[in-house]
This record gives sequence, C-alpha cells and structure tokens, in this order.
Amino acid sequence: MAWIKKTWTAAEADNWSKEDVIAWILSPLTYVLTALSVAFMLLLRWYGFVLLAADIVLLVVLFRVIDPKLKAISEDYEHKQKKYLEDIEKIARWEA
Repeated sequence: MAWIKKTWTAAEADNWSKEDVIAWILSPLTYVLTALSVAFMLLLRWYGFVLLAADIVLLVVLFRVIDPKLKAISEDYEHKQKKYLEDIEKIARWEA
C-alpha cells in the first residue's frame, strides 16, 4: 500500500487527508459486514463466512490506513500531558 502515507507529524495528522476519507468509508462498511456475517453464520449460511473473510480483510486495511495518524496524534498528546503534569507538580510544590 504505497499510496498510504506511513509517517506523520502531529500537525499533519490533525488535518483531514485521503486516509481519513478512506477510514470514513471503511469503518461503517466493516460494522455492517460484521453484523451481516454474524447473522448469516448463525443461520449457517455459507455466504456468512465469505462476508466474514471480506470483513477481516477490510478491517486490516482500515487499521493499516488510520493507525499511523492515530499514533502521531497520540504521541503528541502524551508529550503535552507530560509537560502539563510537570507544570502542575511545580505549582503544587510552589516552585514556580
């Protein structure tokens, strides 16, 4: 999947991109396929298992598309939270 960007900065990841649109389309599709495949598998229909296989493939694609952006944003928030907690600790100890 060379057309999917793998490395993001926090500022880039915060803006909408084609990866977000892909995730926006695949996410509800995987939810619907999951529900349909479970229903058909409970009825022991062969196409329930086919739908489940297609659903698993789409879930892997969805994860590969959106995970790099989520990691970049998460790392930025963790850094901000650490700085904030250090500032709060300084204020609590009257060091500021």
